Amino acid sequence: QVQLVESGGGLVQAGGSLRLSCAASGRAFSSYRMDWFRQAPGKEREFVARIRSDRVTSYADSVKGRFTISKDNAKNTVYLQMNSLKPEDTAVYYCAAGSAVTYFYWGQGTQVTVSS
Repeated sequence: QVQLVESGGGLVQAGGSLRLSCAASGRAFSSYRMDWFRQAPGKEREFVARIRSDRVTSYADSVKGRFTISKDNAKNTVYLQMNSLKPEDTAVYYCAAGSAVTYFYWGQGTQVTVSS
C-alpha cells in the first residue's frame, strides 16, 4: 500500500511561483510512474505533468515551459515547480502513482489559487 500526501499549495498572485510536493510512503516509489493532475471548479480532472521511473518527463501543452516535474527517490517525493502562474492554473492539484496502463494510488489534493 502506498499513501500519497500533497503539500505546498496556497494563494499566489499571477506571475508568481509555487512548488508542490507529493510525499509517498512505501518501498516501490521509484518504480512507479508519477503524475500530477488538477481539477478546477466545474471542470473535469486534467493531466498536468508526468515523470516516469526512468525520469523521462512529459507535460500538458497548457503548462509546458512554465511547470517542471522532478523527483527525489531518496525522499520518496515528487515535486511540481510552477512558475509564471496564471489565474487559469487555479485548481486542486493531485498526484498519482501508477503504471503505463492504470493508476494505483491518488493523493487527497492541495489547493492552488492564483489571483489576477
